[in-house]
Amino acid sequence: MMDSEVIESVALQNEENALATGKQEEVKAEETAQQPVAETSEVMETAEESQAPQAEESEAPQAEEVLRKVYQNKQEVLERVKEIAHGEDMPQKEEVDYLKTMFYKLHIAEREAQLRTFLDNGGDPEQYQILPDEAEEVFKAEMGIIKERRQQLFREQEAEKEENLKKKLNIIEKIKAMVTSPEEASKTYQEFKALQQEWREIKSVPAERANELWRNYQLYVEQFYDLLKLNSEARELDFKKNLEAKTRLCEAAEKLADENDVISAFHQLQKLHQEYRETGPVAKDLREEVWQRFKAASTVINKRHQQYFEDLRNREEENLAKKTALCERAEAIAAEENKGSADWERHTKEIIDIQTEWKTIGFAPQKMNVKIFERFRAACDDFFARKADYFRTLKDNFKENADKKRALIEKAKALQDSTEWRSTSDKLIALQKEWKTIGMVPKKLGDQLWEEFLGACNHFFEARNAAGAGQRGEERENLEKKRGVIAQLKAVAEEAGDDIQAKVQQLVEEYNAIGHVPFKEKDKLYDEYHAVLDKLYKELNISVARRRLNNFKQNLKQVAERGEAALDNERTKLMRQYDAIKQDLQTYENNLGFLTASSKKGSSLIDEMNRKVQKLKDDLQLVKDKIKAIDAENASKE
Repeated sequence: MMDSEVIESVALQNEENALATGKQEEVKAEETAQQPVAETSEVMETAEESQAPQAEESEAPQAEEVLRKVYQNKQEVLERVKEIAHGEDMPQKEEVDYLKTMFYKLHIAEREAQLRTFLDNGGDPEQYQILPDEAEEVFKAEMGIIKERRQQLFREQEAEKEENLKKKLNIIEKIKAMVTSPEEASKTYQEFKALQQEWREIKSVPAERANELWRNYQLYVEQFYDLLKLNSEARELDFKKNLEAKTRLCEAAEKLADENDVISAFHQLQKLHQEYRETGPVAKDLREEVWQRFKAASTVINKRHQQYFEDLRNREEENLAKKTALCERAEAIAAEENKGSADWERHTKEIIDIQTEWKTIGFAPQKMNVKIFERFRAACDDFFARKADYFRTLKDNFKENADKKRALIEKAKALQDSTEWRSTSDKLIALQKEWKTIGMVPKKLGDQLWEEFLGACNHFFEARNAAGAGQRGEERENLEKKRGVIAQLKAVAEEAGDDIQAKVQQLVEEYNAIGHVPFKEKDKLYDEYHAVLDKLYKELNISVARRRLNNFKQNLKQVAERGEAALDNERTKLMRQYDAIKQDLQTYENNLGFLTASSKKGSSLIDEMNRKVQKLKDDLQLVKDKIKAIDAENASKE
């Protein structure tokens, strides 16, 4: 497995492990989106208009500088987590989620660096193991403590909400009692104001009871004001203070339209709604105007908040479509048949490119994010698992082939100093043929083994050639003999007749039987000899073959007259001749292959072998034509 693909595979594993942490901020935002937004119904100070919106309970936003803090390593993150886990302050969800994201971001980077170091030092990717991380175990334990503390805090908050509900119900009952005694309203005014202050100081109640509780409270408050017999100055002063407070809240709500952080603006709006509800009524002729102003500002923020999550969902759907397309591409590549290493490497690059593109795409919808990742991971794992199996098998085959070639090298080295020229030549040629049947090995090792094997073979053949060059006295005589054969070949080239082929073959055999000639004359004699042969083979051999075929066809009629058995016997004889020529042709072609690979002394021997091969091919074609003629004769008789 290549280094890059191993790293990509590990990175995918780390992405899967960190999925739950890296997604936290978006999950939190999505959960917020599902919460009820501030209602746009009016907050009126009269009984018939008291449809006040319920402010959403939310945690105090984490200080912005905390979420922007950059941690250099996992230990810094771990120290902060320990402070939160064992400190007195209540854990804030935003900071806890941020710390979790930072820890696993650093954790993944650290593991990828360890893998790269292992590979750079020559490590085998298949032997790499991810070691347990003590810091991660400590981190998980401390996060467990924080989780327990938050759960305890939640239970305490719920209990506190229930207690607050009882207190507010008690306040409503007290105000209700005041409303039923209008003649005592003036006397109980200060008590009434004290109850209002107490109401404001009481914080959250269970969300499912909040709106109903507020409507009842507002109903009796307004009834009290309607029955109150105080002097108008006190009433107007109270309305004026409430107007100033609600005007300030309207301005604050309007200013939120310029807030870049849509989520933060929404949470701030919920707090403003809470304050608006807790602020007393204004003059009746201003109530609608003030509420409409506050409502208009709220609508702007709510629409931005809604649009934000609509855009988020649209982006996530687009991301899902993109990731689905990548899954289909990865699955198609994983299903393709790979015929060799080149196909595996090409497809590996395509898979890695797809993995790189995957990382550039954001999250899919929450309910599909894990599923689509698991589908993508399964396709990648299937591909790399099959690739690993292929190269593991290929590696075993390479080792087996290398061992076989090393065994042949040992045999060749054992023969390289032999002086049994003929028998040893046959043995080395047999070893060369066997070498050719052995499969592939890696190129670098293959070249090394071939050089070692070829060196042993050349050592013997060079020694054999040197031993045969000692008899110089006969070389001049051999030169004259060969020149005499060449002269006879030239004379044959001018003749015509059916026996030319036999004459040429006889002279060629005679020429080949003559020993070495002086080295200085060798090339000149060689060129002259083969020039004559080329002329004979090119100009005469075809016509001779044609005449011989025609004569055969004429004689075939006489054979056919003797009966079908005679034709079959003639065909059987030709088939044996065909097999013999074919076997000779294969032997020459094999020898020609070895000579092409190992010869260091020029191409003279190779050219001669090529001419012999061509002649055998011509003879083979003539035999095939004769067999066809017999088959045609049999067909005509049927």
